[in-house]
Amino acid sequence: MIFQRNFIVKTTIAFALCATLSPALVHADGPADNIPDKVRRIPSLGVEVPAPQKQQLQQGLAKLQASLDQLKKSKDARIKALIPDVEIYHRAVRCALEYQEFFHEREIGYGLKLLQQGQERADQLLKGEAPWTRQTGLVVRGYISKIDQTVQPYGLVIPDSYTFDGKSQYRCDLWFHGRGERLSEVNFISQQQRSRGQYTPANTIVLHPYGRYSNAFKFAGEIDVLEALESTKQNYRIDDDRVSVRGFSMGGAACWQFAVHYADRWFAANPGAGFSETPLFLDVFQKETLKPTWYEKKLWQMYDCPGYALNLFQCPTVAYSGEIDRQKQAADVMEAALAKVGIDLVHIIGPNTAHKIHPDSKIIIEDKMDSLARVGRQRVPNTVHLVAYTLKYNQMAWVTLDAMEEEWTQAQIDARLLPHNRVEIKTNNVTGFTLKMEAGESPLDMTQPVTVQIDGVKLEAPRPKSDRSWQISFHRANSVWQRGPAVYEPGQLVKKHNLQGPIDDAFMDSFIFVSPSGTCASPTVDKWVKSEMKHAIVHWRQQFRGDARVMQDSQITDKEIASSNLVLWGDPQSNQLIKKIVDKLPIQWNQEAIVVGQTQYPAAHHAPILIFPNPLNPEKYVVLNSGFTYREFAYLNNARQVPMLPDWAIIDLRTPAGSQYPGKVVDTNFFDEFWRVK
Repeated sequence: MIFQRNFIVKTTIAFALCATLSPALVHADGPADNIPDKVRRIPSLGVEVPAPQKQQLQQGLAKLQASLDQLKKSKDARIKALIPDVEIYHRAVRCALEYQEFFHEREIGYGLKLLQQGQERADQLLKGEAPWTRQTGLVVRGYISKIDQTVQPYGLVIPDSYTFDGKSQYRCDLWFHGRGERLSEVNFISQQQRSRGQYTPANTIVLHPYGRYSNAFKFAGEIDVLEALESTKQNYRIDDDRVSVRGFSMGGAACWQFAVHYADRWFAANPGAGFSETPLFLDVFQKETLKPTWYEKKLWQMYDCPGYALNLFQCPTVAYSGEIDRQKQAADVMEAALAKVGIDLVHIIGPNTAHKIHPDSKIIIEDKMDSLARVGRQRVPNTVHLVAYTLKYNQMAWVTLDAMEEEWTQAQIDARLLPHNRVEIKTNNVTGFTLKMEAGESPLDMTQPVTVQIDGVKLEAPRPKSDRSWQISFHRANSVWQRGPAVYEPGQLVKKHNLQGPIDDAFMDSFIFVSPSGTCASPTVDKWVKSEMKHAIVHWRQQFRGDARVMQDSQITDKEIASSNLVLWGDPQSNQLIKKIVDKLPIQWNQEAIVVGQTQYPAAHHAPILIFPNPLNPEKYVVLNSGFTYREFAYLNNARQVPMLPDWAIIDLRTPAGSQYPGKVVDTNFFDEFWRVK
């Protein structure tokens, strides 16, 4: 018998972060991975490829590359758009061979087969044909990521009922995979061509994002999901009101994250097992003695879900746990968090079941998801609740958070449509917001005035337009709410959506590593810069499966400044771009000292790390001397994969870089809402 019950969070429950993939792809982390000075390599090195098979792979790669080169010369827009569907095979095998990521002898055979499949697609496309685009069942496709211009794969299950020449739109379920330390592109693509996954609802397209490896779909993994979904929408007829997020184990953690961050986008969320926050997971499962800094606690709020629980008011949620699964803790935590905001979680529990989905539970879950899909999401709900800790996640239905008093402290907007053209807004830690309904969406009477009451103060607002669109912004000045967006002095910087930090945010959009053409003033700094830049390049590929674009400072043109976040390596003497902008940064830096407010640090053995709007283009970031901020120790457990530094830090280089930090962090903080040193 399947049943629902309420559980109190029990901090004594330990649980494992396992994968839902094949055993070959699973590695269970645990207390053995708690020693920062003894960190195993992730991914581990694979097997040596025997010479005859290596030659076969190299020959297949060369042949496929020649075909790709020929395809890229085509002027046919359709052919050029489909090249990623071919290129995913080449890149998967090339990376596995180049970086020793065939983890078992049988995977070499997978690689040879993928090259054959890629060549078959290339040959077809050279003839102007692309039969896989009209194929039902299991289909693997690719797209070019905006982040680093690399091709990334994703898997699809296209229902047999799909009509390629029809007009009807289809439900789409996103499925997030479990942890797999050996989930190379070769293994991912191979798996997507063999397995339909946990759920294949009727008349439903199921999207399986790669998520750029095994990062719980965070950071670049998060963007991968959004880009893969957009690519799917371009290629197939997806009903925007019937898209859901689902996952199990690490994928369950991802599902919780996407549910609370993008609650208004999904008709439902179906998380299973996994984890839903950082400290309890690490304390209980890893048995770590946690000693977080104040800023690490703040930064946990980027991906910790309990504080965002109220956002699930907009997203119907059906959680699943096995009754004896140690990862049941994830839903228990969220159940308690939801109860605090007046929401009772539907928690399906598989009786006497460990880390898997009970077959009877599947039936109940699918019945609920089918029912929710029939209703679909509500685009303009009468009531909207938005909770945020950062302007990164600032949107909920017709409400947008524009500005906060202080980031990384909970902000909340409660909005209600009331009779007689009234709108009621209640806020906390908010200094600016926008109400917007697209054409055809506004339920307000366009012949009558609109009154918006904000924190008890009534303000008049414009009527909806003739196309039934409606939009109005408000800002708070001197503790008083006023109509319109805030107006600042020319050149005044303010934190806003996608320009709010922390450092890791720069790597969720297009970025370029800018290497110095000269030598740093301090030999110590010069050595550290070279080492950290190499580390960032290597680990971007290992952990986010991309190739960081690298250009020398003298090569950067207006084009790169306009299009990308620039990660500047070096100091004002070695890097021309740092020299050009250093006097416009809130932290001063010369050959003698680094100055933060009233504090100075000797430049001979200190280096600054920071993120800041690029003075040459304030709509993009500059970053000084940093890749993504979590390091090797965090790879051992997905819950550790959170930002480790805020907006800026001063690093004492006399302490060598390690598995947690790039040196000794002697000072660090967030900038304020105007990008100033606090």
